This record gives sequence, C-alpha cells and structure tokens, in this order.
Amino acid sequence: MRLISLLNAPSRRRAAGVTATAAVLVAVAALPASAHVAVSPDSLPKGSTAELTFKVPNEESNATTTQVQIQVPTDHPIAQVLPKAIPGWTVTVKTTTLATPLKTDDGTFTTAVSEVDWTGGSIPVGQYQDFQISVDPLPTDTNQLVFKAVQTYSNGDIVRWIDLTQAGQPDPEHPAPVLTLTAADSADSGTAGSGGSGSGSTPAAASSTAAAAAQSSSGGGGSDTAGIVLGALGLAAGLAALALNLLARRRSES
Repeated sequence: MRLISLLNAPSRRRAAGVTATAAVLVAVAALPASAHVAVSPDSLPKGSTAELTFKVPNEESNATTTQVQIQVPTDHPIAQVLPKAIPGWTVTVKTTTLATPLKTDDGTFTTAVSEVDWTGGSIPVGQYQDFQISVDPLPTDTNQLVFKAVQTYSNGDIVRWIDLTQAGQPDPEHPAPVLTLTAADSADSGTAGSGGSGSGSTPAAASSTAAAAAQSSSGGGGSDTAGIVLGALGLAAGLAALALNLLARRRSES
C-alpha cells in the first residue's frame, strides 16, 4: 500500500498543478480577447438625460489599476455631469470655463465638467470595474461624443485610450470610448431608460379608459348579484357537508 501511495504522489501533484494552471487560464479567458475601455450604452438620443457606464478592464498580468481618468468633451459641453461614488475610490471633478455660455432648460452654464478622475482604488488582475457618470442633457449639435480615458497601473504603466477609428483602417490598439448621438425622440420624456412618464397619453386614450370604466361600473350590478347567490349556495353546501360529517361521527362513537 505504501508503494502505491508513493507512486500516486507525483500524479496527484501533477493533477494539482494542472488544476491551478487551468484556473489561471479561465480567469484570463474571462476577459474579452480585445478588452478595452468602453462606454455603455453606446448610443443615446440627443438632448436626453442618462447614466453612462465606463467599463475598465485590467489588462496587466502583474499590476493593478490604481487610477482612471475620463475626459468629458468640452467642444460640445454637457451642462451637468455628476460622478457616482465607488467604495474605496476617491473621485475628483475638474471643470473649465466655457467660451460661450451653455443655455439649457435648467438655466445658463458658464462652466462645464472637463474630466472626472477616480483614484486610490484597485482593479485586480483579470478583473474590471464600472465607473458611472450622470449626464444632463446630452448635446444636440453633434452626432457623437468622444470620452478619452487614461488608465494608470500600480507598476507605473499608463495606457491612453484616446485613438479614433478611421474609415478603411484597422481598429486602433487603444480606441477611445465613443457615444453615438441619434435624433431626439419627440415622444421621449427626456430621461433615457425612464420610460417617459405619461408620454404616451392622448385625449383619445383617456376617453377610451373613462368609457371602459363607466361601462364596468354600470354593468357590474348583475355580476355582483350572481356572485352573492353563488356564494350563498356554496356556504349552504358547506354547512350541509359539515352536519353530515358530525352525524356520521356520532354514530360511529355510539
């Protein structure tokens, strides 16, 4: 038995080594082959309000991500940009003075956010982190917004996601996150993903709803009466069954 155990020992060590290696490969394979910083959603209506999520993967094999900087375009400024707090990260917002004040339904803005930085946290090897900002409203004078990003690693490496895709050219190695802006939806209430409270209501729909309610109210008397009768019959049947059960029990006891 000892000889068999000794013979099996190397095999067990090899199996453990293979298992550990496979686990590492699975963790690495969990990231897309061409992982890069991306914005989601990647398309929104002009003039809408939304939350943008920037997915930042760690592509280093021996370092963690310690800083993420998202540059907000100021050639087509956004009036209000609010970052979402992330536990373990410190957020810093940088602003710039606009050459031309930006007029919106919420007032006139002379400054706009130009960059949002998250520092002090950590994105481990083989993992990613989502960073969110709220934008209100998106500009209406352009068809896209380019959010250049800079990613800093614990070993000092800096990756700049600032390249733009050129027609007829291969995809760049470090593409910048791009948000496509589509024609404004007139039926939209203005908040992307909110469902537009009341945006689909029309006088005809309201009249139809009122008519249905009136019909239900006026025609409900007969249904109520039938329900009362059926309920009474059901109660009577239940009482009769209970009485028969009690009578049978008394007879069995005697």
